[in-house]
Amino acid sequence: MTTEACMWPNGNTYLDDMFNMKDQSNVDAAEGISEVTNFYAGCNVLITGGSGFLGKLLLEKLLRTCPNMGKVYMLLRAKKGKTPAQRLKEQFNDLLYDRLRHEQPNFASQVVIIEGDTGEEDLGLSSADRDLLVKNTHVVFHGAATVRFDETLRKAININVRGVKMMLLLAKEMNNLKAFVHISTAYAHCTLDYIEEKYYKPAMDPNEAIAMVAKSEDEALQRMAPRIIGAWPNTYTFSKSVGEDAVRMYSRGLPISVVRPSIVLPTIKDPVVGWSDNMYGSTGAVVGIYVSLLRVFHCDLKNVVELIPADIVINNIIVAAWDTNKLWNQKKLAVEQPVGQSDFLDVTTQPLIYNCVSSCQKPLTWDEYLHVNLRYADEAPSRLTLWYRVFIPVKYEWLYILGKLFLHLIPAIIVDTLARLTGRKPRLLKIYQKVHKYSSVVSYYCNREWKFNNDNVLKLWERTSLTDQTKFDFNVENFDWSEYFVNYIRGIRVYVLKDPMTTLDQARVKYKLLTGLHFTIVTILCCLLAWLFTSFVGISLL
Repeated sequence: MTTEACMWPNGNTYLDDMFNMKDQSNVDAAEGISEVTNFYAGCNVLITGGSGFLGKLLLEKLLRTCPNMGKVYMLLRAKKGKTPAQRLKEQFNDLLYDRLRHEQPNFASQVVIIEGDTGEEDLGLSSADRDLLVKNTHVVFHGAATVRFDETLRKAININVRGVKMMLLLAKEMNNLKAFVHISTAYAHCTLDYIEEKYYKPAMDPNEAIAMVAKSEDEALQRMAPRIIGAWPNTYTFSKSVGEDAVRMYSRGLPISVVRPSIVLPTIKDPVVGWSDNMYGSTGAVVGIYVSLLRVFHCDLKNVVELIPADIVINNIIVAAWDTNKLWNQKKLAVEQPVGQSDFLDVTTQPLIYNCVSSCQKPLTWDEYLHVNLRYADEAPSRLTLWYRVFIPVKYEWLYILGKLFLHLIPAIIVDTLARLTGRKPRLLKIYQKVHKYSSVVSYYCNREWKFNNDNVLKLWERTSLTDQTKFDFNVENFDWSEYFVNYIRGIRVYVLKDPMTTLDQARVKYKLLTGLHFTIVTILCCLLAWLFTSFVGISLL
């Protein structure tokens, strides 16, 4: 077994080593009192979107670091023939929860399933469940959203706008509510070049958007969609922009904050190094490059790519809830003070927004991002790699179209033709149709650049104690991109492609064979072209 293989999950040896290691964050945190952990003690927490990428991590981190927390209410719906209980059981079987399972074997008893759907009227809640949440919830994390760029306008509005409104109306009934954190996206206002931590004029009034989809037929709505979303590149960012305005409209009297993460990457280390369960955003491009499927990419390499590791986002969200409650209590105290005695309190009139981004402190260009991943992909190839890795990023669209033709479509047609001739099912052309669809929806973000302000995040860090800065680290200054990407590509290999590090030696042998085969074919083709050329013009190379 290679040294690299020993560093990654292959069985009990890895898990035993991981659990026997003292977590330095826990050791350091033990030296002082954690205000954040104390805040969650006895609190019942409602999580929407808990089965998504960030939701899974949020649930794990809360249960592991806040053991005295009350119940966690998980809003889940039946999906693909599985009940909410079946879905949650499968979720808890993921390696992501192994560390939590080791430290707190009975953690699942803290989680209460609430059957519901943020895309439905009144959240799809039964009267009994609604009453339970109203009476017992202290903290709400609203992360449920459709994140598909090509989502229908109806579904995007129903989940990302109406769902937000319904959650806020539910929160207004919660007498014990301490904090409500809405998870948005840094690209909600991507029509702007400079994005600050403030509310902007929405693409559309939330209530008008909700009414519009309610009264419109699907066909008419889809026909009107391009005109409705206007300058926004897709229904996702459009609906998130409108959803933020719903927060602004319905936040009065509620302790609310908004966290806007940028493109979320796999974890740095917490609770598992390099963990992810999806190919969203820029990770999808890296996966395509890694397995030699994506050979040409429409991207301006000089632009800054806005990325953020998932565990930084989770820590920012958890601490934001604590801070939201603290500022809310200060605000109530200020109201009770005589005139002139509360001027020292810096409390905003609107809910705070946190731009959870990296470019303000640790900017990274697309060139740097892709280059470092190509290097580590060569060091740790996957056995799922299809061919020798050829990758050409191009800035100009006409070059990208030519590249698609010669590097994607023509090879796919040749391979699929050979498959038919040998009695196998042709697949590659259909795969490339999906690849090109992905490329078209992400090209907007690859060929533009934004500047962000994250002053609220920096101030939040300053208000956080040293103990909590260790336990809930969300400071991008505290990690190094070059070190991060060593594990990033390995995390993709293990968790996304399900290719364990035990196959690394096998993958390296395969990649050497593919490399040799590639250059052999290229050499033969070059010789053939040279022969054809000399034959055509009647000139001998001799």
